[in-house]
Amino acid sequence: MNLVYNSDAFAVVQITFDGEDTPTPVDTGPRPPITGFEIVDKLAKKGIYLDGALAQSFRQGVQALSEGHEPSVEEIDDYIAGYTQLGQQPLIVH
Repeated sequence: MNLVYNSDAFAVVQITFDGEDTPTPVDTGPRPPITGFEIVDKLAKKGIYLDGALAQSFRQGVQALSEGHEPSVEEIDDYIAGYTQLGQQPLIVH
């Protein structure tokens, strides 16, 4: 786990699973690592996990946002807010 972004409104954690830990019905040889992102909406108290194509799209959007300049917290928060509507998992504190 790697905390990649933290603001008053959002936290984003990058999670990478070793491909060897991923079960498959047929052994197809070595598998690449799987990377996903967990987004925590601190204001709505909900979270979402992005993986696969959605995680790739999220990463590409962040990279595009930062091309040519250092994005402000507001710009990043606005971008992340576009994904939070997918979040249905309420946060529970243990």
